[in-house]
This record gives sequence, C-alpha cells and structure tokens, in this order.
Amino acid sequence: MTRIKRGVAASKRRKNLLKRAKGFENRRSTNFVAAREALLHADKYAYRDRRNKKRDMRALWLIRLNAALRDNGTTYSKFAGALKKAKINLNRKTLSELAIKSPEAFEALVKQVK
Repeated sequence: MTRIKRGVAASKRRKNLLKRAKGFENRRSTNFVAAREALLHADKYAYRDRRNKKRDMRALWLIRLNAALRDNGTTYSKFAGALKKAKINLNRKTLSELAIKSPEAFEALVKQVK
C-alpha cells in the first residue's frame, strides 16, 4: 500500500482561507484559527447586510423624495396618495432619481399630480 501525504490539500485550504482574510487587522489576517473565526463572522454580516442594503436604499429614496417634495410645497405622504389617484405608476427609486437629476421635470410632475 502506498503512502498518501495530505500536506498539499491542507496548505491549499489554509492559503485560500488566509487569502480571503487579507485586509483584516492583526493576527486575524495571518493566523489560520483567528482568520477562520473572523471569516465566519464576516460571512454572517455579509449575508445579513445584503438584505439590509435594500431596506437602507428604500429609506434613502424616501428621504430624498420628501426633501424634494417639501421644496415644492408638499409632503411625501400627500404626494404618494395623489400619485395613486392620478394612476401614475412610478417607483420610489425612479422618483428619487428624477428629483435629483432633473428637478424641472420633477417639479412639472408634482404640479401635474396636484
């Protein structure tokens, strides 16, 4: 029976894990055990925050929209109701982009909805 040495696979696994931990501070980037623990947490936060990012972006769009609407003499809640009555289907992201990139067009939309 021939002898099987496993050094190559183990060092490859460690090397790949340490490559993922590059940029972490202190021994979390150089020590295998500490890096493995740090990556467990990093992956958990990455998974959670991919979902939270959607929530944060929606909140940002609403804040921007409300600020732009207050400049035009109304609030977001009144504007959202008026949009629905006017049967204009624009999502919050589009409205926010419109308010930032072309304020004249946004102002015209607000006047049309009022």
